[in-house]
Amino acid sequence: MKKNKHYLMLVMLLMSLSLASQSILGQWKTVDDETGEEKSIVEIYEDNGKVYGKIIEIFDPKKRDLPCKFCKGEDYNKPVLGLEIIKEMVKSGSAYKKGTITNPENGKIYECRLKLDTDNPNRLQVRGYIAFFYRTQYWIRVKY
Repeated sequence: MKKNKHYLMLVMLLMSLSLASQSILGQWKTVDDETGEEKSIVEIYEDNGKVYGKIIEIFDPKKRDLPCKFCKGEDYNKPVLGLEIIKEMVKSGSAYKKGTITNPENGKIYECRLKLDTDNPNRLQVRGYIAFFYRTQYWIRVKY
């Protein structure tokens, strides 16, 4: 009986370590929160201790070659495909914060929070803020 308890505790420990080791790094399919339409794939990566994300695929062929005509600063008129839309995120507890996300359709820049869904580590909660208002999307991990 003691062996069964030890085995069960070991299995539970390994499962919790597996979930804790999940990362937001990788490729994510973006899904519009209003229409449910799958729009693109964003690759989230780390550089010098901060997290960034860039668009690496656009599903609508008519939008693949469009420039970011509403973006400001150095992103103005850059191709949307390849555009870095998530910038300067830092880990804070179970989430990434203190960075920004750009909506290339209108050029607006929002404060951002990224967090894995607690029930499904293959869903990423992407939240953009302006003051007290926010909008949330859930992106799906791309598995190969």
